[in-house]
Amino acid sequence: MILNCLAVGIGGFVGSIARYLVSRIEFLKSGSYPLNTLIVNVIGAVLIGLVIVYAEKNGMSEEKLLFLKMGLCGGLTTFSTFSAETLGYIESGNILMGISYVLVSVVLCVLGVYLGMKLGTLC
Repeated sequence: MILNCLAVGIGGFVGSIARYLVSRIEFLKSGSYPLNTLIVNVIGAVLIGLVIVYAEKNGMSEEKLLFLKMGLCGGLTTFSTFSAETLGYIESGNILMGISYVLVSVVLCVLGVYLGMKLGTLC
């Protein structure tokens, strides 16, 4: 149990730092659209798709799977930030931006998992 907790914690640490570093990229912060959050969520979706297929094809220890899926991908992606940004658009009266952000995020992340799984079958 302790190894599982460490795997999730270390993966979350790495994923959270990666998310922070993406948030610091200046050209992603230009304009009012939260492109950095969208990018980490799509990257996380592709990555989790790759992990799922790799684990199914090749097997993977529980600790590695927890490190990658729950830890790394969980730390990297950020549903709470996404939700806060969406609510901010709605509260500021920019409902169209909020709705478009939800739609684009969900569609791209679902496609990202699909893409990751397809890429995983090539490995």
